[in-house]
Amino acid sequence: QLQLVESGGGLVQPGGSLRLSCAASRFAFNYHTIGWFRQAPGKEREGGVSCISTSDGGTYYADSVKGRFTISRDNAKNTVYLQMNSLKPEDAAVYYCAATQVPIVVLNSCPVHRFDIWGQGAQVTVSS
Repeated sequence: QLQLVESGGGLVQPGGSLRLSCAASRFAFNYHTIGWFRQAPGKEREGGVSCISTSDGGTYYADSVKGRFTISRDNAKNTVYLQMNSLKPEDAAVYYCAATQVPIVVLNSCPVHRFDIWGQGAQVTVSS
């Protein structure tokens, strides 16, 4: 079964940190690229915040999160993480992880329409 399950969301003050986890079923983790996306209230789902290759660990970051967010993977646990530091109110959104069979070097970025399998989402709230 192809399945992704996010966890780790919550409420954090501006400047704080959170780590999101995306646990993938074995077959989903066989997909080439796993990415993190977000959708703020009243807005469309953004192109990928960050993506990672499940094979060689190659990564992509959106400009808005470079230097603050770090994506990583644990192949033994079929899990991808998103460490989010220095969080800002504009980072608040529902965060989704998704998988695609397209290699990250082909994607060039993390376009939403290229991803096939989606998790249910995890709420991240940044507020004082």
